Amino acid sequence: MTVSWTPHRFTGGLLALDTANTVVLRGDPERTFDRFDDPAEIARFADAASGFRAAELGDRQLAVSSPAAIAPVVLSIRETTDRLFRGAVSKGTVATADLPGFLSACAEGLAGSRTEIGAPGRPFGDPLTPIAFEAALAVSALSLLRDDTVARLRICPNCTWLFVDRSRNSSRLWCDMAVCGNRQKASRHYRRRRMAANEVKDA
Repeated sequence: MTVSWTPHRFTGGLLALDTANTVVLRGDPERTFDRFDDPAEIARFADAASGFRAAELGDRQLAVSSPAAIAPVVLSIRETTDRLFRGAVSKGTVATADLPGFLSACAEGLAGSRTEIGAPGRPFGDPLTPIAFEAALAVSALSLLRDDTVARLRICPNCTWLFVDRSRNSSRLWCDMAVCGNRQKASRHYRRRRMAANEVKDA
């Protein structure tokens, strides 16, 4: 099924987290699903991410040579990123036992890449030329290891997506207030109404 890559799909705050969040409801075996089950969606996701993550990418476009060919690398980076940083949110520390797999996956994403990164104003290299999606994904994932970023990682209590809390007082609760925040508010309102109705019924 074709995915609509809307702004809500990019509320993680960084390309690597948006990619990790392409697995929906990870903690619910009966309802979880993978938006990358069809490798063609990797190319469509990368195309949307080029726009939604333009600030992070320094306006450099993401390129996908062959979705099927890069899928194993992309999924490896995605899964090791989710495992490492979901654990970091839960425990407040990065587990060194998960680092080798994560670093190995990122190294595979960078293998064969012929670009330079990190210049002032050009964090992902020359914006005039595209960068391979798997290479950009690896760079984004590695950037999560910075102390200030790890401390601001959160898990949305509604959808369980990972996101970076960039609010001034680090108090952001939802990945997307307009979606997850409102759903939780509606759910609480519904529960209160049911409780009130039951109290009247039992009176």
